[in-house]
Amino acid sequence: QVALVESGGGQVQAGGSLTLSCTTSDGPFKGYAMAWFRQVPGKERESVAAIAWTGLSIWYTDSVKGRFTISRDVAANMMTLQMKNLLHEDTAVYYCATQTVPRRLLFECEVWGQGTEVTVST
Repeated sequence: QVALVESGGGQVQAGGSLTLSCTTSDGPFKGYAMAWFRQVPGKERESVAAIAWTGLSIWYTDSVKGRFTISRDVAANMMTLQMKNLLHEDTAVYYCATQTVPRRLLFECEVWGQGTEVTVST
């Protein structure tokens, strides 16, 4: 089991950009899919983007397509989420997550980070 650590959250004006990063604090990623989720207080957690370990399969929720880019750097043991043209409705706590065993869907993850807050002001 790995422990995930997110960074890069903050406050930005609408139309701005942020890049979130996720790495592990106790060893490398296990070599399975990784994903980003977000949650607004009082609402259900939402899948945002997911990527296979190979990088050959990527998924985005419709609301972020064309604005967000998920990637992973195996050598750096890091996953990132580049967010551009941010909207107020992107405001949320963002969580990275990963699988520790292979699963059918990319965003079926078992290990989660503590979250990093993103606030987009109008």
